[in-house]
Amino acid sequence: MPIGIIVNTLAIALGGLIGAKGGSRIPAVLKEKLNLIFGICAMGIGITSIVLLVNLPAVILALILGTIIGLCTHLGQHIEKACVKLARLFPAPKNGTDTALLVTTIVLFCSSGTGIYGSIVSGMSGEHSILIAKSVLDFFTAMIFACTLGAVTAAVSIPQFVIFFALFLCAKLIFPLTTPTMIADFKAVGGLIMLATGFRITKIKDFPIADMIPAMLLVWPLSWMWTAWIMPLL
Repeated sequence: MPIGIIVNTLAIALGGLIGAKGGSRIPAVLKEKLNLIFGICAMGIGITSIVLLVNLPAVILALILGTIIGLCTHLGQHIEKACVKLARLFPAPKNGTDTALLVTTIVLFCSSGTGIYGSIVSGMSGEHSILIAKSVLDFFTAMIFACTLGAVTAAVSIPQFVIFFALFLCAKLIFPLTTPTMIADFKAVGGLIMLATGFRITKIKDFPIADMIPAMLLVWPLSWMWTAWIMPLL
C-alpha cells in the first residue's frame, strides 16, 4: 500500500489549505528562514542514503552520464514545459508573478528528485520513511506557497499523487529484477540528488536537479555490470 504517497499528498493538501486560510499571519522572516531549514533537512535525508552505496565508481558514473543525458536532451526544460501546461488546469492566479510561482510549486511537488526517488523506494521495498520525511517539509512549504497562491496550492496534490503512484506501481515491476547491491547503489544516487536539492533550496548552488534524474535509471545496469564484470577482475 502506498502509505508514504498518501501521507505526502495529504500533507500538501492540508498545508495548502491552512496557508490559504491563515497565511497572512505568518511573519515574512519565518517564511524566509524556514527555507534554510528545509534545505538542511533535504541534505540530511540525502546523506543517510549515500552511506548505503556499495559500488562507488558505478554510482559516480551513473550520476555523471545521467546528468549529461539530461542536459543534452533538455529534460529539465521539458519537465518545466509540462508543468506549465498542467498549471493551465488550475484557476488562474492574480498576476504573472503568481503564475510563475504556481509553475514552480507544481515542479517542486510533482517532479522533485526526492519525490521520484522516494516513490520508487516505497514501491520496491515498502520503505516509506523518505516520503514521510518529505511530507513534513512539503506541509510547511505548501503552507508558505499558499500564502500567495491561495487554496490552489492544495489542488497540486492531485497530479502529484497520480505521478508518484504510477512510479510506485512501476517500481513493483522492477523490484524482482534487482539485487540488494543494485538497490543500495540506486539509493546512493537518489541521496546525492537529494543532497544537491538541499544546496539548491538553501541557494548555495543551483544544481540542475531535473537533469540529474536519468542517473536513477542508469545506476541499475551500471551497478550490475560493475558487480558482475569489473569486480571479479580486481
